Parts: sequence; structure tokens; C-alpha cells
Amino acid sequence: MFHDLFEGKNVFITGHNGFKGSWLTAWLVALGAKVFGYSLEPQSHEVLFDQLRLASSIKCDGHGDVRDSRSLTQAILSTQPDFVFHLAAQPLVRASYRKPRETFETNVLGTVNLLEALVGYSKPCSVVIVTTDKCYQNKEWLHAYREEDPMGGYDPYSASKGCAELVTAAYRSSFFSGADSSVRVASARAGNVIGGGDWAPERIVPDIVRSVMSGTPVSVRNRLATRPWQHVLEPISGYLWLASQLAQPKNCGYDTELLCSAFNFGPQLESNRSVCQLVESFLNHTGGTWIDASNLSEPHEASRLNLAIDKAYHILGWKPTWTFESCIEKTATWYQAVQAGLDPQAVTQECIERYIQDARTLKQAWTLG
Repeated sequence: MFHDLFEGKNVFITGHNGFKGSWLTAWLVALGAKVFGYSLEPQSHEVLFDQLRLASSIKCDGHGDVRDSRSLTQAILSTQPDFVFHLAAQPLVRASYRKPRETFETNVLGTVNLLEALVGYSKPCSVVIVTTDKCYQNKEWLHAYREEDPMGGYDPYSASKGCAELVTAAYRSSFFSGADSSVRVASARAGNVIGGGDWAPERIVPDIVRSVMSGTPVSVRNRLATRPWQHVLEPISGYLWLASQLAQPKNCGYDTELLCSAFNFGPQLESNRSVCQLVESFLNHTGGTWIDASNLSEPHEASRLNLAIDKAYHILGWKPTWTFESCIEKTATWYQAVQAGLDPQAVTQECIERYIQDARTLKQAWTLG
């Protein structure tokens, strides 16, 4: 997979012990990479990293704040990375209303600090800056947003991610462009990610699981809001494939400058579903009920958001592997298996292997030699 480019390579990941970071780390370990992590100490709900026993499988389980430029630079340069994945963030919309300064400092200045550390770095290095579908100036249109659409953001989180994209573009054109640059930088915008092991507050799937476990109805905000739902392995396969293509641009058949840009990694159009559709589909697997908890006095959250993935398909040959129903089923199965007492590490590895098997059946580009 991924042309075996990660085997034996130094991979630096910020946010490695978060939900998405844990899945990425687990996959990279399976690919034979030497993973160096850099994250804050995990919060009480961030248990997946420990459940997967990843600290003993990686080269460094580092702890630090991306807002600390000196510490971050030292960690990166001492690692001498071949690949960098920047996932560290304040990732919640509603939390950004309560902590706007922290959100902007982490998501914007954290990105500045990471890219600044790589200015003048002489070793060939592929860098993927992970942002979000919410980075776009959302006008609540029906059509899907493309990579060239304007950045924006109503809430602090969305605005901070739009800023992170502008920072990435500015550093890329100012310091990492041209044939003589050893550092190649791209950004990745994923949809609404779901999957086993997510226990974050104020996210719909963890809310569902907590309610089912406690035997209470799921309180659903914004039941009619539509989102591009996708399993966590979908964008991660995109991040890995994008990084591998940055490392060998001639094999892609496109100009390096085109690879060093922004890419959407979203689901197929049929996975753009409402919140209540996701809840009902999930409860079909777990049982339980839900109630409408809509409240007009709650902070603003976008009601409609879709991603266009044409660019990733035509340039990278990347496309989603699982349908909406498959994503729901795989996510529900993970929680049920772990709740039944199965080893989270084994359950996660089985999920990754099933995803790879299904991707090979579809002849996904990143599975081919």
C-alpha cells in the first residue's frame, strides 16, 4: 500500500493521541513507519490512544503545545522527519464559542509554528496540513464546495481553520515553492468524520453511544442539518496517499505545484445526510430512541455543507471506499464490540484490515503497486 513509502521512514504527527490521530498512528505503525508524536496530555475523553497501546509501538510519545514555537521546532528538527501530518487543533465548533482565543491560537498560530519550523529544512519532506470542510465561507448553498472556493467561517472554529488554510498557502508560496524546495506542503479538508473510539463532548456519535449506554433518549440538535458523513479511515487513506504522492510527484503524472495545494477528502454524494438520518441509522444497529432538542438560542451551526471531491479523484485517483450505511455499521460495530469486552486494539486492527480489503476490491489507487 502507498507504494511502501512509509516503511522505515520518520513520520512526525501533531495531535497523535486524539481520535483521528490515534487511527492515523495505528495505521502508520502497521505500515512500518517510525512515528514521533507531539500532542498535549490527553483529555479525559481521549482514551483511544491508550486503548490501542500505541505508546509502546511508536518511537516517541511526545507531549507539548503547538503554540510553543521553540518546543515544537526542537521536536520536529530532532526527529528529522520524512513526513509530517499536522492534526493538532481545538476541533469543536461549540467549544470555540467558549474559548475563541485558544481556538485561534491553537489552530492558526500552531500552524504558523509548524511551518516556520520547516523553513530552511534541507531533507526531503512531505507535509500534510489537516483542516476541515468548515474552512469554507459557507453560504448554505446546495452545491458542494470546491478547493478554489473562498475561505471563511461564521464561528471561531470555522474561521480559524480558514485562516490555517491561508497561512498554509502563504508559507507554501513564500518558502516551499520551486524545484529546489525539499519541503512539499499540501492541505487536506475532510468531511464530518465518525468512527470507533471517539468520546468527544458535543459530537453526535459519542452523544448517541453515551445515551444508548445509559438508556436515555439521544438529544439531537439541528436535526435537519446536513453533513458529509464519512468513516475516519476514509480521509486518513487520503492523507496517506496525498503524502506519498508528494514524496514521488513524477509517479502521479501531474505537476508538483498542483500536488502542493488543497484537497477535499469527502464522501460520495449519497452520504450527505441530515443529522436525524444519521441518528436513526445508528440506532437501527444499537437500539434506542431520540428526541428533538433544537433550541433557537443555541450558538449558530451551519445547516448545510457538502464537499466536492473531483480534484482528489482526477489528480490522486482517490475516492471513498465505504457507503454511508457501511460507515454507520462499522462505527456501531466498533462500540458494541468494545462494550462487549473485546480488545479495542484487535477491533481497530480488524476494521483497518476490512477497509483495506474493500479498497482493494474497488482497486483503489493507493492499494496498487
